[in-house]
Amino acid sequence: MEFLFSDWLGTPVWFWAAFIVLVVALTAFDLGILHKENKEMGIGESLKLSALYIGIALAFGAWIWAEKGGEAGLQYYTGFFIEKALSIDNIFVISLIFATFAIPARYQYRALLWGIVAVIVLRGIMIAGGAALVTEYEWLLYVFAAFLVFTGVKMLFASDKPMDVAGNPVVRWLSRHIPITPDLHGEKFFVRTIDKKSGKLALAATPLFLALVVINLADLVFAFDSVPAIFAITTDTFIVYTSNIMAILGLRALYFALAAMVHRFHYLKYALALVLVFIGSKIFVADFLLGGAKFPPLISLGVTVALIAGGVLWSLVKTKDGDASAST
Repeated sequence: MEFLFSDWLGTPVWFWAAFIVLVVALTAFDLGILHKENKEMGIGESLKLSALYIGIALAFGAWIWAEKGGEAGLQYYTGFFIEKALSIDNIFVISLIFATFAIPARYQYRALLWGIVAVIVLRGIMIAGGAALVTEYEWLLYVFAAFLVFTGVKMLFASDKPMDVAGNPVVRWLSRHIPITPDLHGEKFFVRTIDKKSGKLALAATPLFLALVVINLADLVFAFDSVPAIFAITTDTFIVYTSNIMAILGLRALYFALAAMVHRFHYLKYALALVLVFIGSKIFVADFLLGGAKFPPLISLGVTVALIAGGVLWSLVKTKDGDASAST
């Protein structure tokens, strides 16, 4: 029992254990009960399931607030809302990947699930590494902050050129080095098929596996924005990891509601760019203008929510006639 109350990365072990149990339970419930069979998820079901995940994430934040204090609670909510907003940007990329590999909607859900399982592990590695570096070299926070400001400014002026999925170097490398079936085989990532060269049965990857690989690569790219953003809010590893993962867990449910109308969020990227600039610049403001005092967490949360909500509302208003390229 003493082990459960000992600290690991600044937080009692039982906190981590409770979070892991929650994540495993949600994943098992989602895949094992809600979606035993492959089927296309309707928008109504997607919205209901998304609301459930968001409700659980907000309740988890309330638990953090009660157990770790109001400041930790505000930091968690700020990180959660940033990651949730960034996930909307992810949805456009994921829908493009599925379209490129011609993955039917009924197989997309399980592909997203296993992609998110991989994300949980990869984000954990990235966050643990980032936490270790920040603990050892505190000045890295300024590097993260400067990177966020740079990324935000770059997003403001970036073009809307679509991602070249087929030309991805990893996809080309995999295509050259492992056998890949031309057609899908249900929800399978690998199948045994006749090798054209040897005439014998051999293991081959399916297009669904390629889609899964590219989705995870895309998430790694997005992680280079989201992970530094939350480290700029707090260096508490527990808050950084849980806010990230709780936002990502609901991504697969949210995907089916938003994939068909992602063009309606055309202007959200500008709001996200301003959020990244704000989060990055507040570290410099706190240290050089506030004499090292902490930037008020309530203001951070308020500005973050206001910018994201403003971006969503402005997008919906400007694209109400279905024009994704409405002029600014």
